[in-house]
Amino acid sequence: MTSITIHGLNDPLDRLIREKAHQDKTSLNKTIKKLLSEALGLNASETYNYKEDFLDLCGIWGVGEGNEFIANTKEFSEVNEEDWK
Repeated sequence: MTSITIHGLNDPLDRLIREKAHQDKTSLNKTIKKLLSEALGLNASETYNYKEDFLDLCGIWGVGEGNEFIANTKEFSEVNEEDWK
């Protein structure tokens, strides 16, 4: 796969690309590749990794959920000496 460098992006274009990347929660590189593929009529869905759409749903807890888990599993971190006799 080759790489290219784009020089001299004007500020409004740079801002819009960065806003799009932020909205889509993707890197600038992925955002630009997607925009170029769509603009050139390439079928981006063939190479699109749908798994990334669900990353925010996997393995991420809020502070409250983490505290609740710790509270509910606290007894597992305690050693009962009677269990070892």
